[in-house]
Amino acid sequence: MNDFWISFLTVINEMSPYLLLGFLIAGVLHVFVPKGFYSRYLSSDNKFSVLYAALLGIPLPLCSCGVIPTAIGLKNERASKGAVASFLIATPQTGIDSILATFSLMGLGFAVVRPVAALVTGICGGLLVNRFASGVEGGTSDGVVCGVERGNRVWRVLKYAYFSMMQDIGLRLIVGLLLAALINVAVPDEFFLTFGSQPLLQILVILVVAVPMYICSTGSIPVAAALMMKGLSPGAALVMLMAGPAVNLASIMVVRKSMGSRFTWIYLLTIVVFSVLFGLMVNFFGLGVDIVQGGGEVHGACCAPESEHPSLFRSICSVLLVSFILFALTMKFFDKFKKKTVAAGTVVYGVDGMHCNHCKAAVEKAVSQLKGVSNAEVNLGAKTVTVSGTASEEEVRAAVEKAGFDFRGVVGGGE
Repeated sequence: MNDFWISFLTVINEMSPYLLLGFLIAGVLHVFVPKGFYSRYLSSDNKFSVLYAALLGIPLPLCSCGVIPTAIGLKNERASKGAVASFLIATPQTGIDSILATFSLMGLGFAVVRPVAALVTGICGGLLVNRFASGVEGGTSDGVVCGVERGNRVWRVLKYAYFSMMQDIGLRLIVGLLLAALINVAVPDEFFLTFGSQPLLQILVILVVAVPMYICSTGSIPVAAALMMKGLSPGAALVMLMAGPAVNLASIMVVRKSMGSRFTWIYLLTIVVFSVLFGLMVNFFGLGVDIVQGGGEVHGACCAPESEHPSLFRSICSVLLVSFILFALTMKFFDKFKKKTVAAGTVVYGVDGMHCNHCKAAVEKAVSQLKGVSNAEVNLGAKTVTVSGTASEEEVRAAVEKAGFDFRGVVGGGE
């Protein structure tokens, strides 16, 4: 047990400075990039919109659930289907925060390969969609994106970086760190070397596990690094980092409902095929072998107990990171049970499929645009949206489902 906690703290100390910086950059992007900037470059049904979609999506810290409402919003703003596919595929695989965290644990090679793989996969998927599933579907609404935020910009950057994002991925990040520590302590050394002579088999096994699961692009990093220290091939680790965050069963169902079956098949097969190809390529060129064979050298040392005490700077960063996560998750937990007085003319509807603040903003924007709605407020923990105004239940249902979420009907309301 002592080795477990030492391993856990070691990984946190290694990642925390990069995570804090990554979250801060993500907050700057969120606040200072004008609303509508992304969709403005994605409306053309050609290869350039596909390229722009992948390039614009790579730095965004959106997971495979948060990217869905954003992509649907782009579709509603008349973005090409190829651009939407490129954005859906490339965005959740990486982000500013996960790139820096990858560098901290797995070295420069993996930190470069991840965004390059996301870019290539997104572009190819978008081009395939334009070729075999072309045409624009959806309405002509203003898009399901975050509404205009007001207030001091510095405060909004810090709030988004160290509160909203912590609520969205904090729990999955902590779970990933705990799993990494558990793997380091409980899994026998060279466990994966029992079938190490068959790297393709390793890749396929990881693919079968990673595709249906809901994996965070940042939280998956310590798990992948720990598995590599136990003998998992670098290519199989890259497959986990690509396919795991990019897709899951929930996102597949939402994409199929919103974009159609042909689009969904292209979207899914592109992720699977290119994950395998990049995994084999990484194995062929020997990227990350130093982590597998180093036994505590280079960046692989982050997954093994270290004899030296961490620096004061890293310790402070770790304390700050854990404090931010615990505060954000505590607030999210208590928000679930917060009782609000429901005024007359106000109805509370249940909405399933919301996992993060981007989902919350998408539902609030979609419902608030309805004629007769004076206010729409989502309780993310309780999975509800409180609607004030005269809009009918069917109108709210249509808006919620168009945004890509499941409508559960009335769960409360004022007299």
